[in-house]
Amino acid sequence: MSAPESWKAAYRELIETLVRMGYPEELGRAIAKNLGSEKTMRRMTAYLCSAKPRSAEEIVDEMLAIMSDRERWIQKKKAQEANAEYNKLLYYGIGGNGEDG
Repeated sequence: MSAPESWKAAYRELIETLVRMGYPEELGRAIAKNLGSEKTMRRMTAYLCSAKPRSAEEIVDEMLAIMSDRERWIQKKKAQEANAEYNKLLYYGIGGNGEDG
């Protein structure tokens, strides 16, 4: 399954899970749109199946927590990349690229 097909499958699965639980399809689409990535949609689907939340508020609260985790992970990766570049600068100096031997 290609990446776009896999994303679409995660999208459909999330919406279908919410509809089976008795929530409107619009809620599922809104949650999927906010989550955005396949991984976060699959995480949300797993939460719905295991925790079986009793209200839309609980579902939205979990969506916000997942979004927060994802943003924290993105910021961590950006910081790691910046730190790697800074370490290169310290090691090789300004204008050095480490390829001059």
